[in-house]
Amino acid sequence: MNKTALCGILLCLAGSACADTGGRLLATGGVTNIEGSAGGGIVPWAVLSGYGTRDEWGGDAFATRVDTGDYRLDAFGASLAFNNRVELSVARQRLDMDALTKAAGLPHKSLNQDVFGVKLRLFGDLVYDRLPQVVVGAQYKRQTNFLIPSLVGAQRDSDTDFYLAGSRLFLGAVGGYNLLVNGTLRYSRANETGLLGFGGDRRDSRSLLKEGSVALLLNPRWVVGVEYREKPDNLSFAGESDWQDVFVGYFPSKRLALAAAWADLGEIATLEGQRGLFLSMQLSY
Repeated sequence: MNKTALCGILLCLAGSACADTGGRLLATGGVTNIEGSAGGGIVPWAVLSGYGTRDEWGGDAFATRVDTGDYRLDAFGASLAFNNRVELSVARQRLDMDALTKAAGLPHKSLNQDVFGVKLRLFGDLVYDRLPQVVVGAQYKRQTNFLIPSLVGAQRDSDTDFYLAGSRLFLGAVGGYNLLVNGTLRYSRANETGLLGFGGDRRDSRSLLKEGSVALLLNPRWVVGVEYREKPDNLSFAGESDWQDVFVGYFPSKRLALAAAWADLGEIATLEGQRGLFLSMQLSY
């Protein structure tokens, strides 16, 4: 999918934001992660985009920027959810790496990737069921300029991540405040989420990776929390660090969500200490 088509989807969804939103509680859809799925900024949760309940549909359009100084990641995309059961998503990622390009004399200044996702709610409910809400998901990823990843040992330019996630909202669990807990298991061989290709000279098989989020709902509109995402280590030319962040989300209405985080991304492609600000905006309907 080209950039024009993605922008068209975003404009369509933004225009749809004037429609009535669904019946789920404010902020229970989370925000949109950098790969297009509903949840946290770097971890998908077992929630579906938008606010649609049974017999309703909804979705999100989002834009995110993460800037560490040496690198800048821009991601944007859109999603649709049907009957609070199935979510379809698409996202485009662009990693600008001017500092590394100048230092290493690389032929390109950026790495790009498209992500196409599907998520299915298996059972449970985030709030009203005894069981946590559990989903299974898949993300097909296609790295669109593979020269640099191939030179550093990546084995393929496209692959699919699979994940299983469970989320539960505990009402009044911490001093009267609501607490959301999410755990995700991902089966993947994506290097830096796929921006550096898939598989490598050290390992070309998928790894089972742990991800998690904890979010405290201070009131219906403000959320604070932390996230963690384990990463594989497939390439010998550089280590790949696990990611973590501390975030705050603001939900002034069901149509708009804003998120900011301080993200610690560790080492990326030989450059260590990659920390910086994560900013995201989401339109829902």
